Amino acid sequence: MVNHTHTFGKLYLIPSTLGECCIGDVLPQRTADVANRISRYVVENTRSARRFLSRLKISQPIDSLIFTELNEHTPAAEVAPMLTPLLQGFDVGVISEAGAPAVADPGAALVSVAHENGIRVVPLVGPSSILLALMASGFNGQSFAFSGYLPVKPDERIRSIKRLERLSAEGQTQIFMETPYRNNKLLADLTAACSPRAKLCIAADITLESEFIATKTMLEWKREAPDLNKRPCIFLV
Repeated sequence: MVNHTHTFGKLYLIPSTLGECCIGDVLPQRTADVANRISRYVVENTRSARRFLSRLKISQPIDSLIFTELNEHTPAAEVAPMLTPLLQGFDVGVISEAGAPAVADPGAALVSVAHENGIRVVPLVGPSSILLALMASGFNGQSFAFSGYLPVKPDERIRSIKRLERLSAEGQTQIFMETPYRNNKLLADLTAACSPRAKLCIAADITLESEFIATKTMLEWKREAPDLNKRPCIFLV
């Protein structure tokens, strides 16, 4: 491990919006100020990162910025070399596809290697759909777990749902998500597999004008299921 942090750049974790909304509503000015002085970025998707920085109205020309992509397809061996600008003294910003970088996001791999090399990691304030959904659910915020995506195979998925319901019955809030075009199927599986009295919170389009957050029993959701197709959702039991 190297320890000359005074000569290194800082790794800034820059949250983005959770969709098309007014940037001033969800990001503090400091986030924009930091982005304004960084010229090197590690991003999940260059095109959407460029669009996000344009919406931030940074003064630097977007074409002058240097982007390196880090996503689920990036080989592990390519992560450490992304630290090179930081070791040379340049600050680097990490931008995820949506929301908080390195939370349910490939950026975590770069953060891990940064710590191993004594590079300072600076998380900036911005929206995390997981925490915003938990805040609005009315469920236990002292003990909770995020499981990411549930299995796609029907039998594995039902087993997973029943396991999450058991854990939630013991007092731990269970948080998970689905690919937006499969949301309706997941809701149907949840209402079929869980006790009718079990409570489910659905948080869709968080921070957007079409935001929808409600907590009801499985029976109530079964009787009146919203159309969640292609809407970014967080589910909590």
